[in-house]
Amino acid sequence: MTWFALTGQNESWFSPEIQRDPSGGARPSGADPDALVLRGSIVIETRFPVLRRPRPLMYFQNSGDWPVHLSLQAVPGGSLTLVFDQGGEILHHAFNGTDAGRTDILRVTYSWDAPARTGRLVLERADKGVVQIVPVKSPGPIRLKDIEAIIKPGDHRYLAPEVIFVAASDTIEPVGPVPGLWPDTPIATPGGFRPARDLKRGDLVLNPDWDSVPVLHSISRTVPARGSFRPVRLCTPYFGLKQDIVTSSLQGLIVGGSGVEYLFGKEAVRFQAGHLAGGRAVNNLPGARFATYVQLVLPENEALNAAGAHVESLWIGRIRRNPDHLAASSLAGIDRNTLPEHAPPATPELDAFEAAILSEHRAA
Repeated sequence: MTWFALTGQNESWFSPEIQRDPSGGARPSGADPDALVLRGSIVIETRFPVLRRPRPLMYFQNSGDWPVHLSLQAVPGGSLTLVFDQGGEILHHAFNGTDAGRTDILRVTYSWDAPARTGRLVLERADKGVVQIVPVKSPGPIRLKDIEAIIKPGDHRYLAPEVIFVAASDTIEPVGPVPGLWPDTPIATPGGFRPARDLKRGDLVLNPDWDSVPVLHSISRTVPARGSFRPVRLCTPYFGLKQDIVTSSLQGLIVGGSGVEYLFGKEAVRFQAGHLAGGRAVNNLPGARFATYVQLVLPENEALNAAGAHVESLWIGRIRRNPDHLAASSLAGIDRNTLPEHAPPATPELDAFEAAILSEHRAA
């Protein structure tokens, strides 16, 4: 799995030195800009703007010897329309806003495998997961030079301020549940704390009540360290931490206590780590272009003890009942009979404003 391009509002990075596929050169060599990327993915993450009329979020046009057009447009009501035209072969799809609902961040992933004659177009809510998967029949390869042009600024390309990042990979990127723990995060087990990356199926971990829970699966994924994937540092002594840990901004934290009960009338609440980024308890972690996260699948989505903090394990819902979503996810290849079915979390979830109120109350 190799990411070779990333762009956003203040950056543009393109590294075409992609290794050739041992099975027959299915991946391009960076030495030839006319090389074809036979399989890969383009990922676009964007905030949905407030608007009264359709507005482009991304636009790319190359009118050369092999014309290419790529555009993503926001439509009032929450819909997105994507058009991808390669020399007259047109992919056009409108994602229904009623499916996506009101959301802050949306992620569109276009993946193609020209040799296998398969592809897919996926819309995700960054905080809720897959909304829709659209199969793409017989997608064509994309020239390396066209991906470079999409990534690099110029008159041929437009990115709206709402676009957080655009990235390209030389593989079919998974969609759906995303891990959110740094690989070296200490996780409590009956034998002491162990790095998250070392835990595997059959190992035991401790939930917040100090009960032993078996690990059903461990997954890992490398993603752009931007937007909903950006890493944040959780700082001691907040959240009961004994040492600082790093998570993705979407990683769920669970907190309880008298302050929680006073403010929200609940024994415990959960919220995304990124909701508190920029404060004393949670800091953004700039620098790297990409981040690798791991996460554990537990029988009933039990919480984990991560260096003293209570963090959510990977919630997968009933993905085992949806073959298309399962096959497109990081859980693909796992025997569905070994996957649990997770009910919606019983602990109430705070939005960013409520999480900030809780943080200020605890700091007072």
